[in-house]
Amino acid sequence: MKLKEKMPENWSAILAEEFEKPYFEELEAFVLKEYEMQTVYPPIEQIFAAFEYIAFEDVKVLLLGQDPYHGEGQAHGLCFSVKDGVKIPPSLRNIFKELNTDIGCDIPHTGCLTEWAKQGILLLNAVLTVRKKEAASHASRGWETFTNAVISKLSDRSDPVVFLLWGGYARKKAKLIDKKCHIIIESAHPSPLSAKKFFGTRPFSKVNKALQKFGHSPIDWQLPTNN
Repeated sequence: MKLKEKMPENWSAILAEEFEKPYFEELEAFVLKEYEMQTVYPPIEQIFAAFEYIAFEDVKVLLLGQDPYHGEGQAHGLCFSVKDGVKIPPSLRNIFKELNTDIGCDIPHTGCLTEWAKQGILLLNAVLTVRKKEAASHASRGWETFTNAVISKLSDRSDPVVFLLWGGYARKKAKLIDKKCHIIIESAHPSPLSAKKFFGTRPFSKVNKALQKFGHSPIDWQLPTNN
């Protein structure tokens, strides 16, 4: 099996040269062996789920996460998102609090962010797989090189993108982005460790303002609630 077979065709064409590079062949061998020998998240068919909701040319926003959730049943290929019915993790709870403060969205009953993805937000983790209960266990194996290439390809696009970079790790990726063409919105990470600095940064209204400046429709950030 080849990992690139799991990538939607539109993106596969854009990233074709990455799939042929030696680092990706090594990464692929490592990842496939891990799935064979260990419990790895997300499920193998969802590694590239973030790319399934949106074509390359339709990306309006890139939100960058670091590592998939490593608890059972959480990760499903979209950064910060958990499957419907799964308990909402602390970072995501803080995202929802800021969403409520910033633009008045009701707190959702679900942590599933697919509705954001469908509107043109690429919910990308820098590392796309992880061992069960072992945070960052697949870091520095090649995923970062691959996702840096995704960021660079989007930066090379003439149609502007809003890049949402939360926390020191994500903010380091700003060097990959052409700031003359695109807008970067940076802040602290929403994790409980840094949430005090995240609260009040109003990223969601800033994204919509930037999109309107580019002539794009704003994001409807409201997710399903029990109300």
